Amino acid sequence: MLKDGQKFGAFIIPTGIGASIGGFAGDASVWARKISQKCKLLVNPNVVNAACFSGINENMLYVEGYSLDEFFRGRLNLLPSNNNKIGIVFDKSISQRVLNVHINTINAVKTVYGINIIGYEITDSPAGIEFFIDKSGVSTGNVKNLETIKIASKNLLKKGADAIAIVCSFPEDEGNDYANGTGVDPVGGVEAIISHYISKELKIPCAHSPAFENIEISTEIVDSRCSAEYITPTFLPCILIGLSQAPKLCNQNNGININDLDFLVLPHNSLGCIPVFEMLKRNKQIFAVKENQTVLAVTDKMLGINCTTINSYSDIFNFI
Repeated sequence: MLKDGQKFGAFIIPTGIGASIGGFAGDASVWARKISQKCKLLVNPNVVNAACFSGINENMLYVEGYSLDEFFRGRLNLLPSNNNKIGIVFDKSISQRVLNVHINTINAVKTVYGINIIGYEITDSPAGIEFFIDKSGVSTGNVKNLETIKIASKNLLKKGADAIAIVCSFPEDEGNDYANGTGVDPVGGVEAIISHYISKELKIPCAHSPAFENIEISTEIVDSRCSAEYITPTFLPCILIGLSQAPKLCNQNNGININDLDFLVLPHNSLGCIPVFEMLKRNKQIFAVKENQTVLAVTDKMLGINCTTINSYSDIFNFI
């Protein structure tokens, strides 16, 4: 799975924590792509998703958060794949006019990229999405009916899907801090709830894209880090491109496992997560990047752990 002597790293930016690099729309892609020129790289969708664009390349493994944690725990392996058959779940709450835009998007992605999309299912009932920023400043929310998403996903698996893209209807966000580059992505937290649930229940690669009823493209100038999301009426392309080459999730007898991983890179004040603790157990190298600020304050000093603190992502090339 890995070439002889090839290093394997993980580049992670947790979703919904206001990371100054990677907390917007694919704005960490430039660093992920540079690092992936030196080694095989495991990334979470938050790193490379950029609405109608994607920072993914052939040397990256695209894995959502729940499966990522299971990989770090040593409970599942990753089997590199390409041209996965993708099924798409649409929330029943999405209006026909917005659904039509997404169908046109599917056809465009199939035409341009040759991605194997086997079809779509509409949920039996509305998913019921709510999202908000909690008191700690982290993006979160609720999904009233996760079961309906699972049922539609199962129908697509029966039709031969290898991966599931999910599109739920989201209420409009009235705030503008995110657009100004000073706030947290308000939808990221609840998107993670959806993808974590489907990954846990069905053990398949999946990712989520929000749909909004207002599909007019803004003419306002926004922060460049989130601009990809303001020039398109749908964010579906990036998850289809990512899922098309997402690794299959397999048992410990096949594929790449945690013992193959050489290092982990993530923001320096968001270290209180499973990947960090699992890397520490295995005495593997962790790089904490100081220039990437988040709303959290969980540093190596706070946790009393040892890791390699670097000032910027460019410093990692001194080590790999």
